[in-house]
Amino acid sequence: MSNTVTSKGQVTIPKAVRDLLGITAGSKVDFHRAEDGSVVLTRADSKKTVSRFRKLRGHAGEGLDTDAIMALTRGEP
Repeated sequence: MSNTVTSKGQVTIPKAVRDLLGITAGSKVDFHRAEDGSVVLTRADSKKTVSRFRKLRGHAGEGLDTDAIMALTRGEP
């Protein structure tokens, strides 16, 4: 994905990137320089996107140990 920089130094963030980061009108973004010299765009405001794995964290139920969880996974009584 490549874009053209305007005379004001502005570029349009591609829709796929906006969707991935959850960037909408009014969102704030940060630019960070990585060790390899590349520049990384991240969302700066509090509405950070949550990974699908983070959403599942802690959903095994309270009081279940590993053996009980494995038994449930295997369909054992």
